[in-house]
Amino acid sequence: MSLGNRFRTRKKRRHTRIFFYILLLILAFLLQTSVFPLLPFLSTSPNLLLILCFSFGFYYGPLPGMLYGLSAGLLMDLFYSGPFGFYSLIFVLIGYGNGYFHEFYYEEYIQLPLFLCTLSGLVYHSYIYILRFLIRGKWSIGYYSLHIVLPSIVFSFLLTLLLYRFFFSASRRLEEQTL
Repeated sequence: MSLGNRFRTRKKRRHTRIFFYILLLILAFLLQTSVFPLLPFLSTSPNLLLILCFSFGFYYGPLPGMLYGLSAGLLMDLFYSGPFGFYSLIFVLIGYGNGYFHEFYYEEYIQLPLFLCTLSGLVYHSYIYILRFLIRGKWSIGYYSLHIVLPSIVFSFLLTLLLYRFFFSASRRLEEQTL
């Protein structure tokens, strides 16, 4: 196989990996906004974009986590009202922040990703509470914590347990194909 053919094959596989991550982002967004709110037993839906954003940052590092967070945030900003860039900022920060834990990644080590999921959820909801409610004088932090934050973090935590192995095994397989 010539050098040019190997380069084209590697480039094609890289495009496949990028396409997979974009498709995963869109699928997560559609599930989060279209399917989960219709389930009657869920009082709140897990934040799939947040799970993907912190997972991507944790697995690939700060810069890819930041770029994936920007993509997820822009998707949220395009479909929700409010100032443009509101969700982009928090998703970029979460992807970037979780990227610093990339050095501590071990496949069998699930405690750190679960901790990061919980911490990312708390940061995300604190950001939402402060900039959406507290600034307008709504001081009901107890209600917000108990009825919105806690169920969302619990569902995201449980979903992280299920999606953790899938995301990382799919990423590893795509990387092996690229090399």
